[in-house]
Amino acid sequence: MTSENHGTVKGEPALVMSPSGPSSSQGPPLLPSTSKPIQELPDELIQAGWSKCWSKRENRPYYFNRFTNQSLWEVPVLGQHDVISDPLGLNVAPASGEGAAADPSLGNGQRKRRLSEETPQGTPNSFKRPKVEVTPVTPTTPTVPISPSTPGAKPWSSGTEDKQAQAPVPAPAPAPAPAPYRPTAFNVMKARAAETSCFKVYWDLDVPTNAVIRERAPADHFPPHPEIELQRAQLTSKLRQHYHELCYQREGIEPPRESFNRWLLERKVLDKGNDPLLPSECDPVISPSMFREVMNDIPIRLSRIKYKEEARKLLFKYAEAAKKMIDSRNATPDSRKVVKWNVEDTINWLRKDHSASKEDYMDRLDHLRKQCGPHVTAVAKDSVEGICTKIYHISTEYVRRIRQTHQALLKDCNIADGAEPPEVQDRLVYCYPVRLAVPSPPQPRVELHFENDIACLRFKGEMVKVNRNYFNKLELLYRYSCIDDSRFEKFLSRVWCLIKRYQVMFGSGVNEGTGLQGALPVPVFEALHKQFGVSFECFASPLNCYFKQFCSAFPDIDGFFGSRGPFLRFCPASGSFEANPPFCEELMDTMVTHFEELLERSNEPLSFIIFVPEWRDPPTPALTRMEASPYRRHQMTVPAFEHEYRSGSQHICKREELYYKAVHGTSVIFLQNAAGFAKWEPTPERLQEMQAAYRVSGRSLASPGPSSTPSANTAGDKDPKSEQEGTSTEAPANPDNASPKEKTAPNSAAV
Repeated sequence: MTSENHGTVKGEPALVMSPSGPSSSQGPPLLPSTSKPIQELPDELIQAGWSKCWSKRENRPYYFNRFTNQSLWEVPVLGQHDVISDPLGLNVAPASGEGAAADPSLGNGQRKRRLSEETPQGTPNSFKRPKVEVTPVTPTTPTVPISPSTPGAKPWSSGTEDKQAQAPVPAPAPAPAPAPYRPTAFNVMKARAAETSCFKVYWDLDVPTNAVIRERAPADHFPPHPEIELQRAQLTSKLRQHYHELCYQREGIEPPRESFNRWLLERKVLDKGNDPLLPSECDPVISPSMFREVMNDIPIRLSRIKYKEEARKLLFKYAEAAKKMIDSRNATPDSRKVVKWNVEDTINWLRKDHSASKEDYMDRLDHLRKQCGPHVTAVAKDSVEGICTKIYHISTEYVRRIRQTHQALLKDCNIADGAEPPEVQDRLVYCYPVRLAVPSPPQPRVELHFENDIACLRFKGEMVKVNRNYFNKLELLYRYSCIDDSRFEKFLSRVWCLIKRYQVMFGSGVNEGTGLQGALPVPVFEALHKQFGVSFECFASPLNCYFKQFCSAFPDIDGFFGSRGPFLRFCPASGSFEANPPFCEELMDTMVTHFEELLERSNEPLSFIIFVPEWRDPPTPALTRMEASPYRRHQMTVPAFEHEYRSGSQHICKREELYYKAVHGTSVIFLQNAAGFAKWEPTPERLQEMQAAYRVSGRSLASPGPSSTPSANTAGDKDPKSEQEGTSTEAPANPDNASPKEKTAPNSAAV
């Protein structure tokens, strides 16, 4: 509504009614234009954004909602009329009186504030008022941002109305604490309708689990808090910046794409520290993943080429870079001699032979790398190890700071962080979400509003966003899994922490990190559940899970939304599981070790269906071990370009970007013990059903990789789930089955 219709609200703060009740020492404020005392509103209306204002033009009070810009002449009634589902108020019994007769669109006697029909023409108030669109309030859109611990605080706004509300007024009584976020019945019905295909969703939270575990004690992780999560996000961003600067200052290169994200994954396989994201207690200190990827881009980053001239330029640039590095580093005389001779020979060949083909240039580059690579690696080894060591020690210091801040916060809330976890019985139970031994402290204010189909949550100026359907999904997961917040008082703060955590882990680049959360298509999950009894995901998150039973990276925050904790610490005795891990070599190798240990010790039905990239040149250790495993019951390959993945940014991306085709083959391996094989045997009929579900059903798919610039990523047209390919320095002859292993060796295949 424009300022003319409620100009007194914005123009004169003295005319805004106080939201609190009258105090004993001072009566309610009086309007300047009348001596009548103003009746105060109930607390529920104040919390919903309503305030009582005075209309100079009509010379009477009206009611204005600062959240929705709605204004009424009569006292508003909460919960009586939904202007979205029933815009005309047909389902509301009209109240007797002038209000109901004048405007049937508002029930219970409510009547919208309108221009006076009695004002004669020619008066100062007779000019035409602009039409105002009033944004309705839906039951699924909370009109009151959550604020369980900040009484009387206003939601953020830069509008004039909020500034006027801060103007000096007679001292009011303390305002009531804002109402906590509570999911409405309509919200739940809407989410359920989405699950029945009224809306397009990508999960089935009604599937019960068949995973059985031994009862376990609550975890000793510190509970999440927005203040701590904000500090962790800032320090992680600084650590990324340090990594960027070290690579540029010491080696003159940009950090390999996604290498920091893979470093976090690889370190967490070994880390025994107490921070859920940053590593602090790892052995060895030097990360093999980071060392391999940085070394892979020395002396220059090689990119996939298409034309002969590009191959010629790439060969020349590599020769010049290798010679420059050997001259500027402390190399042995033999290394200098070998590199200089090969570089000069290559340059002479380039000057003489102008009829060479693209393949000739690629063969020559391969030969040059084989000859010069070991010597270049030798002179750069100490420098690259220094980068890895420096980043690890900075991370350790940041973890110490975060831990100190978290301990101080718990101490201020009189929460002991060293309490002994309660004893549990040694018995088999169906798996259940992670529980925390340390109680959760009071949560600060997190504000929520919706922009079309996007839910926006804000804390101290830091906003995170999630699709409305996925927000409803998080609400359902929270309802199923959380046991310490039945009133949803901490829901919004925990959602903010959850999205912020994954946002920080992904990185700030365009489409960066989305491969870490790539998922199988919905038809494949349906076939896995129907044919093989799968009800559990070994590598997922609350944002991309299909079942409500899953393992994820961050037990401290994901546990409130159904996570059973990290899979490498999850020990089921029976059940049928799907495993689609992030394509990090160290993580996949450790995963295979964990699978075989579980299958060996259990006599109950236990089955794992694993999806890994078909990298054959050479094969990854994980793939080789699974193919030779005594528990391998069947293996099938889904060819490249004949299947798809669901984007890791599905919770925020556009619908047309939700799927992308895989440009490499995918190996599907069944690891089962004897009981699991007897119960979920991969018969030809079952396999045929799964293959049919895996085929792309004529959908127009987005580009297969997150990178649109091949020069920035050798595997620019690879599946983003295959993050390892993002650091390749050559283009193998068969890129569909290329392993990242050959990309780390100086004598790898041609670009």
